[in-house]
Amino acid sequence: MEKRFFTIGMAGHIDHGKTSLTRALTNVDTDRLKEEKERQISIELGFAPLYEDKEIQISVIDVPGHERFIRQMIAGVAGIDLVVLVVAADEGVMPQTREHLEILGFLGIKNGIVAITKMDRVEEEFIELVKEDILEELMGTVFENAPFMLVDSLSNKGIDELKDLIVTTLKDQEMRDARGAFRLPIDQVFTVKGQGTVVRGTVYEGAVEEGQSLKIMPKGQDVRARQLQVHHNPAPKAYAGQRAAINISGVAKEEIERGDVLVSSEHFIVSKTLDVAIRVVEDLDYLVKQRMPVKLHIGTAEVMGRIVFFDRNELKEESGEILCQLRLEEEVLTKRGDRFILRRPSPQETIGGGWVIDPRGNKYRFGNETIEELEKKKAGKPKERITAALAEAKSLDFNELIKRTSLDSETLASELEDPEFLLYNGKEYTLQSMVHVIEEDMYDRLQDFHNQYSMKQGLNKAELLQTMNKSFPKGLLDYTVEQAISQGTFASRGQYVSVAKFTPHVPKSWQKRAENLVEELKRDGLQVRYLADYFSKAGIPDSLAGDLQRFLEETGQIVPLDGQHFYHGDVFAAAVQSMRKRTGSEFEVGDAKEILGLSRKYMIPFLERLDAKGLTKRIENKRVWQDR
Repeated sequence: MEKRFFTIGMAGHIDHGKTSLTRALTNVDTDRLKEEKERQISIELGFAPLYEDKEIQISVIDVPGHERFIRQMIAGVAGIDLVVLVVAADEGVMPQTREHLEILGFLGIKNGIVAITKMDRVEEEFIELVKEDILEELMGTVFENAPFMLVDSLSNKGIDELKDLIVTTLKDQEMRDARGAFRLPIDQVFTVKGQGTVVRGTVYEGAVEEGQSLKIMPKGQDVRARQLQVHHNPAPKAYAGQRAAINISGVAKEEIERGDVLVSSEHFIVSKTLDVAIRVVEDLDYLVKQRMPVKLHIGTAEVMGRIVFFDRNELKEESGEILCQLRLEEEVLTKRGDRFILRRPSPQETIGGGWVIDPRGNKYRFGNETIEELEKKKAGKPKERITAALAEAKSLDFNELIKRTSLDSETLASELEDPEFLLYNGKEYTLQSMVHVIEEDMYDRLQDFHNQYSMKQGLNKAELLQTMNKSFPKGLLDYTVEQAISQGTFASRGQYVSVAKFTPHVPKSWQKRAENLVEELKRDGLQVRYLADYFSKAGIPDSLAGDLQRFLEETGQIVPLDGQHFYHGDVFAAAVQSMRKRTGSEFEVGDAKEILGLSRKYMIPFLERLDAKGLTKRIENKRVWQDR
């Protein structure tokens, strides 16, 4: 069985015994700072190994409980799999405990255990009353069905039982996704003498190994993982759910800050506009107004921004999810499904929290239409998310699809096997339906062109693509044309594309006049007038003359001598045949004049036309037949 890794958090009110309980469970004092020792409160996140066997490894985060350190508390719970809510028996649930409970709910923490500490301070007959009071306070929260454990950290009563319960609970739980790209939100940065810069955090997803090339986002700095440690022990690899310290090269400590994210790929999106679904706390003290400044806590980042509603201008109480948008002052790295907390900067209070629907939000109109679109985005299953991404972008490569859909590579690859998705050019994906839509659009454009210019071979391919390249990528348009040609829907005539069943023809209303023109040209044999004279005599207007001349040339009915004189195709062919019969492998101008009886006015253009067609080649004063 593959080993699994989890991180649990200790949360609760200040001075309810979280750090003491962590020390009793792990034999590690997580209060590291001098100031923490003096004030007997946790300011920074404290970490310790709790349990490890061949199946599972569990770490503990001691989350600060003081209101001033709410940011660290949010950063701590952002990466945990189970929460032990610590409530002192002699005080019960306090206001800050309730705020922590709301934050845990918004962050999607589902697994919890309630640890009632300092039980030795309460008379035994009051224990059940204490439990009832705490249970009543937890109704409607993620902890309302959580198991209760009575512990005392000083006497170690209940400590082993609590530890066993934690291990048992997590052995039945799936670990975080270790298949996707590596992501570690940074919550600590420091230097080690002789080693350089070290970052620390909980591996949110994926895995990392020594020597791997990484990026610090959203800054985009390239770094390399020189060494890894998991709980102060060297490790060749760190997995999702583990606390890891990574010694990185290529960047100074001053260039990194808490809130930055260490990643292994560019699949993640850096954005300032997020489409989100939020819930608000039950007892907001103030209205949340349209475009009001808010403070976003996501991962370990804390960013200012504004909240934008599309179906209201303010809210005070709302029990369901609200679909809206966050427009941030700074970029954050995120993906669909990431959880976050929103706080009011002044006066400070938790507004609510939620999850990212789309990290690449657009600007939308106010109204129900936008809400309906966001509802569709919110509900999307993997296939629907891929379809929506391709419907919007028309064509995306695999890496872009990972970014747009927030799916891991294995899930995405599996979904893309569906015949509704099409891989073309060896790297780009689109929808089969998209190709059909483009082909139908092209068909209609070509048919309209044929109706308007029936004498032309077709529409220049480059021109056809140009008429549509504002709506679709050029590569996709090119692929669609080639597919339609190979399947016999379209035909290719040199640089021109046409509907396959189309045959160039003179418009019915001009057919008779065109036939008269050609017949008269044929009657005149080798002694032709200017072509314009024939058009004029046939009553063909200048607006049609150019297209008709091109059509007659392309269909071989007329052959140009120069820009103004043309022979009927049959007359030209007969003249060539006569020349072949009465000359050897080569001939001179005089020979040709004698055979055809032409003046120099016609003779020189005729011979140059033979050269142009590749029938002859001029060598000094002679012409040599090329196909004898």
